[in-house]
Amino acid sequence: MIFAELIPLAFSRLAAARLRAVLTMLGVIIGVGAIVALVSVAQGATSGITNLIEGLGVNLLQVSPGASSNGFLRGAAGSATTLTIEDAQAIASIPGVAQVAPQASTVAVVVAGSANTTTSITGVTPEFAPVRAYDVYRGAFITAAEAERRLRVAVLGSATADNLGLGGSSVGTQVAIGGVPFTVVGILQPKGILDDQVLIPLPTLRDYFVAGASLSAISVSVVQPETIPLVKSQISELLRQRHGLAVGAADDFTIIDQAQLLSAFGTITGFLSLLLAGIASISLLVGGIGIMNIMLVSVRERTREIGIRKAVGARGRDILVQFLFEALVLSLSGGVIGVAFGVAASAVIGAIAGWGLNVSPATVALAVGFSLVVGVVFGVWPARQAARLDPITALRYE
Repeated sequence: MIFAELIPLAFSRLAAARLRAVLTMLGVIIGVGAIVALVSVAQGATSGITNLIEGLGVNLLQVSPGASSNGFLRGAAGSATTLTIEDAQAIASIPGVAQVAPQASTVAVVVAGSANTTTSITGVTPEFAPVRAYDVYRGAFITAAEAERRLRVAVLGSATADNLGLGGSSVGTQVAIGGVPFTVVGILQPKGILDDQVLIPLPTLRDYFVAGASLSAISVSVVQPETIPLVKSQISELLRQRHGLAVGAADDFTIIDQAQLLSAFGTITGFLSLLLAGIASISLLVGGIGIMNIMLVSVRERTREIGIRKAVGARGRDILVQFLFEALVLSLSGGVIGVAFGVAASAVIGAIAGWGLNVSPATVALAVGFSLVVGVVFGVWPARQAARLDPITALRYE
């Protein structure tokens, strides 16, 4: 039996029992649709997280203090007071470093008219905006003159401005930060991360909110991305020397680069994708069992047909190929419909989550290929049962 004859024959047999064929394909449709949708959701989440991390800054290194210890009690990472302005100035002299942005932060209540919010108050220098890739939506960023004169000026994150009910016309208005009046000089463009904060000059933060000379972080922008490992090593060596750490002593600081964050999130989302695909594959196996059951029923119902075909010269392998091809048509049709449902579900979820449609051709090919494998694996036994029927016994079957 040639391939061109198998296609219309398979579809005609399935059309004769449409409802049964649709119900049989349902397990495959659900399985393939679930695989495509869940894997695309994981890929979309990965893409969204990657964009957020890359939005933190260009070629960014983040230097944070280590953990403080009080007797036998160890604090959280970043709780120590081991970084200073002098450390930031020393880091700026390392070859390959483009800009350095020291910062310190606290939390305070911000009031504008009748609205208020509790948010992070971060003291920064003018270099903070280019290092952390912030753009100003309205007004201007903190200038060197404002920082040197310790002026009470503030730049609001987009989420903070929304929480306070301040729009584009709010530049020049007054807000109270921890009870101290400040003038709003700018509002930042939304980035999707760290949008709920208020930026003020670092010297001003020390005057009104945070005593001492320690920093909560030092952001470092590297000139060339390929030199990030070298610059990171040089910063580590410099800080160990400045902090007087002995050979073998643990660092009292932490340096994180974007590659580390991306690698960590990539590992997590990759494992999540495999886990979700594995869970969705269970429904495909259930669909395969359904195909096998229906094909066995079909063999029993068509016993006389098989006997007649063998009586007129059909070989066992012709019967086997015919029934196996019907199983493949069932599974492949279910796979194609499942892909359509999976892509539609991915588009809806992507639109709600904000990362758009994120379905890779590899995911579609894998899902369809898996459905074909299911058709072959669960269609072989019924096809063999049909091929091994004795024609005389089949012709006598009622």
